[in-house]
Amino acid sequence: MADNTQEAALSEPLLIADHPALDLLNTEAGKGGQYVDFWGSWDDVARWLGRCGIDAGEAGDQAARDGLLRDARELRSIARELVERRKEGERGSPDRINRYLAAMQSAPVLEWGEDGPRLARRLPAPSPRQALGQVAESVAQLLATGQFEYVRQCEHPDCVLWFYDRTKSHRRRWCSMALCGNRHKAAEFRKRTRATA
Repeated sequence: MADNTQEAALSEPLLIADHPALDLLNTEAGKGGQYVDFWGSWDDVARWLGRCGIDAGEAGDQAARDGLLRDARELRSIARELVERRKEGERGSPDRINRYLAAMQSAPVLEWGEDGPRLARRLPAPSPRQALGQVAESVAQLLATGQFEYVRQCEHPDCVLWFYDRTKSHRRRWCSMALCGNRHKAAEFRKRTRATA
């Protein structure tokens, strides 16, 4: 893999999990000295939300932005705990995530399109709290309806990234074939080369 690809991978979190709740967990990566928290500021969170298609609206002054960063990191921590518990077949407490879900206030609205009328839900103007509520809803949806036999962590020993295996055969092993899959192949090739030398 080219060095510039590695640098790009470290500059912002990758959206490779095939589920927004797991992409949330992947905003922290690495282990020990290689640990990276991609959320150093509210702007980092807002940029990630935008990449996920969620409008975070305006955050306000620096104190509000700092509080929102703390809230985003707390939501991520709650999500990680609940996903890990669910993956282990244990029961988690929904109380803390429900606080974020409470921000998801919407109103029913009748829309009339070419196919006729349909009932939809409309959120009020975008806001940071509502954006975090949308992420919390994604986590809750995964916990409630996800097939957890397909929720996995990358098999590369140096990787902690999560993904939802949506492949037809459900045999996905790596967060990304271009990243960890290729690193594994290269390591196996080096082992074989050393063994034959």
